[in-house]
Amino acid sequence: MRLTTAQALIAFLAAQYTERDGVRHRLVGATWGIFGHGNVAGVGQALVEAGPDLMPYHQGRNEQAMVHAAVGYARQCDRLSAHAVTTSIGPGATNLVTGAALATINHIPVLLLPGDTFAGRPADPVLQQLEVPYAGDVSVNDCLRPVSKYFDRITRPEALIPAALAAMRVLSDPAETGAVTLCLPQDVQVEAYDWPEEFFAHRVWHVRRPAPEPYELDRAADAVRTARRPLVIAGGGVHHSAAEDALRAFADATGIPVTSTQAGKGSLPYDHPADVGGIGHTGTATADRLAREADLVIGIGTRYSDFTTASATLFAHPGVRFLNLNVAPFDAHKMAGQTLIADARAGLEALTSALEGHRVEVRHGDAKAAWEQRVDEAYAGPDGARPTQAQVLGVLDELVTGDDILINAAGSLPGDLHKLWRTRSRDQYHVEYGYSCMGYEIPAAIGVQLAAPGRPVWALVGDGTYLMNPTEIVTAVQEGLPIKIVILQNHGYASIGGLSESVGAERLGTAYRFPSGDPLPVDLAANAASLGMSVLRAKTRHDLREALATARAADVPTCVYVETETADTVSGPPPAQAWWDVPVAETATRPSAVKAREEYDRQVAARRRHL
Repeated sequence: MRLTTAQALIAFLAAQYTERDGVRHRLVGATWGIFGHGNVAGVGQALVEAGPDLMPYHQGRNEQAMVHAAVGYARQCDRLSAHAVTTSIGPGATNLVTGAALATINHIPVLLLPGDTFAGRPADPVLQQLEVPYAGDVSVNDCLRPVSKYFDRITRPEALIPAALAAMRVLSDPAETGAVTLCLPQDVQVEAYDWPEEFFAHRVWHVRRPAPEPYELDRAADAVRTARRPLVIAGGGVHHSAAEDALRAFADATGIPVTSTQAGKGSLPYDHPADVGGIGHTGTATADRLAREADLVIGIGTRYSDFTTASATLFAHPGVRFLNLNVAPFDAHKMAGQTLIADARAGLEALTSALEGHRVEVRHGDAKAAWEQRVDEAYAGPDGARPTQAQVLGVLDELVTGDDILINAAGSLPGDLHKLWRTRSRDQYHVEYGYSCMGYEIPAAIGVQLAAPGRPVWALVGDGTYLMNPTEIVTAVQEGLPIKIVILQNHGYASIGGLSESVGAERLGTAYRFPSGDPLPVDLAANAASLGMSVLRAKTRHDLREALATARAADVPTCVYVETETADTVSGPPPAQAWWDVPVAETATRPSAVKAREEYDRQVAARRRHL
């Protein structure tokens, strides 16, 4: 078949599928794109040639945001289906880097197709080319190498064949997936080649569920049987492998309490007796107390970030050991843990069977009930007053069902959500905290809505995050996607402001205010309306309840704008239940920094290496 390289790539992608548990999914479901001279005549023309039935196309407004939308889609699809993202050369390509890092850190598949400078070098340099005196084969796209799980530059048409196959292998690999980058020089994109027809045959990439080795399974069962106070940490791998039912069966059979990371929250519903909430710096008092007392920590699909381990200060039992069930050996070996390398669902089913008849009693019911009372207190407030951020979550909590999906990524909201939110379904809680990227929420909501049509999808954003990346509102309006955006206006970076104060930096550069302290005359609700959203303003808790209900029922993109109360006299969420290491100046003259360093030295003394 004689096609251009770009045409061949699109035809190839349209024929790729994943399969898991006997269910088939299209591997690359659509392509996002912003066109310039580096891709308009190549990939752009190929998309026109293919038509929307073969390869659907979504128009984005910002290249980073397109990757976020693709990540949201892939995560909602349990990583069994992904999107491609095409850009021109130059700034269009480098705008991909943040999104690529986010995808790779979170183990979410996305295919990046940045344009590149001429492979044939008919003119040198060309527009937007980076000249590197010591290397003629380097372009700005090379900055995508460290944030990609697979990277290749297609300098000849026929080179696409092995590269495309390798790209699909990585996208569909549950242990290795992340951002996959195929750089496409603009001259190669439009060059024709006689492609073997077999290249376009339907291919099904089986997403494996590796079972644990008998040796590791026996050792894991022995470790659990000999533990007196075991504790489970459920990470994102539980969701990725759809292992929630297996985890519930394990907890019901063994009585072991279950905590969750940000990525793993919702692995059990909040009202399950074994669920004790989030763990670590943003965790619950119940979970963190159990973590300090645990003699065996069973990590399932987690990579043990510093928020989870409280910067290596949380697990205080002198003889604590770690048992790590993970499909990725790299993560399974963390914390010097005993490994159980397997798919989360397959591993949990095998371990539950191996432990038949074994049960422990780790009492936590009273502590769980006491924490739920603290959540109620944080959510409560007078209907006629301006709500706090926690009270906004409380009103939303009254309204949603298991159908609703909440998306967040950065600021103080992830901490409040991890501690307070009562998750009702396996995919309701969608907080991106591997990269904690401001500006993720709105485009991710678009991707999630594409993957879950008919379900209410909420993007919860503070004013700082909104100002980072509001432009995909236009995309939601254009495509008629009824996402719901809740803008919480607190006039600055509340999370970093609090952190700045705690480390002696005195909130420098964290407020959106005049030098006098008065708020800036910025109207984010008007901005959202100008981009095409239906906007509802809420001044009180009563107004908020009505606005959220209206937004939930809306069939057009709808924004709820609320200015939150931040006064010290208003009760907020419970404080952090565990430490997080942000180094403090070792020498300083200002009292705030001196005091912060004293507290830092006290906390860091509790750090230990688990060897």
